[in-house]
Amino acid sequence: MSTPAPSASPLPPARDKLLFTPGPLTTSASVKQAMLRDLGSRDEAFLEAVREVRARLLALYGLSPAAGWEAILLQGSGTYAVEAMVSSIVPRTAPAKLLALVNGAYGERLIQMAAVHGIACTPLRAREDTPIDPAAVRAALEADRALTHVSLVHVETTSGVLNPLRAIGEVVRAAGRTFLVDAMSSFGALPIEFEAAGIDVLASSANKCLEGTPGLAFVLARRSVLERSQGQARTLTLDLCAQWRGLEKDGQFRFTPPTHVLLALRQALHELELEGGVAGRERRYRANHQRLRGGMEALGFASYVPAASSSPIISTFLYPRHPRFDFQDFYRRLSARGYLIYPGKLTQADCFRLGNIGRLFAGDVDALLAAVPAVLNEMGVELSK
Repeated sequence: MSTPAPSASPLPPARDKLLFTPGPLTTSASVKQAMLRDLGSRDEAFLEAVREVRARLLALYGLSPAAGWEAILLQGSGTYAVEAMVSSIVPRTAPAKLLALVNGAYGERLIQMAAVHGIACTPLRAREDTPIDPAAVRAALEADRALTHVSLVHVETTSGVLNPLRAIGEVVRAAGRTFLVDAMSSFGALPIEFEAAGIDVLASSANKCLEGTPGLAFVLARRSVLERSQGQARTLTLDLCAQWRGLEKDGQFRFTPPTHVLLALRQALHELELEGGVAGRERRYRANHQRLRGGMEALGFASYVPAASSSPIISTFLYPRHPRFDFQDFYRRLSARGYLIYPGKLTQADCFRLGNIGRLFAGDVDALLAAVPAVLNEMGVELSK
């Protein structure tokens, strides 16, 4: 007797928890639905999707190949794109030296990448709640003429602090250096003035403000910078110039692409356009941020980053000074109610993070703000307001 084939229609999953995290994020049903299709990596339908996504990523900020810009897609998380950017664009031979602007864990990670690849690197650090000072960048570049490249994390996901991209970029451009930007937590939801800020190369990923799914990253770069980087990459798989030339040649990834994830990103980009583009998404995220930050502070939580320096992407809150507050217990109780938050990554303070991004709206924020005091009450934690 033959064994019956397994059912092709499993029971529907339980309702997903809402992800108040910096990414991965809560995604729309239609973005999830877009992945329910199998395409071959050489199928014309998939190649057309690749062309569309590359064009849409550039068009979000008014860029185009005609204006000298290229979009390079990469398999992997956003960190892969950042490492590809650093290890491909900074030359192997002297003179080549990186000034890494750091006010959080992701700036520190970039320094680690430079060390692994043997790239000379000078860090310029600020406090984790403080934006990088453009004047300090100018002074560092004037003090060391050997510095050829500058890296900046636009929104430091560690804390949510917003760095002054344009002001720093103007300093870098005036000094004649190459400007590398990690825009992981800003691309798609915050203004980025590529030309005014003198950006040469920028890295981001699908699963942050674009509201796609994890597994696909990308780099936007000036074609002239890409062309100069030919032959100087330190890795095979993260060679930006080779990846770009492969996409230009036949539309294909050099190695197996994340087909389902790319289809999800195409749908997510369509939904971003329907929301009003970058400006529309910024409005929703900023409203979420103001509602969430104000609500948590009204409950007695202290924000780590001053309002003037905070991005509308992530809110960081200090642990309450109460003997019964335990973050893991707080986390588990909120999770049981359907809300996921993130622990902190600060080196200078105990904190936790709440993402304001993803498919979240005012009603979702209000629901979380109602759950938090209920959980605190269960824990026996009373905060002064």
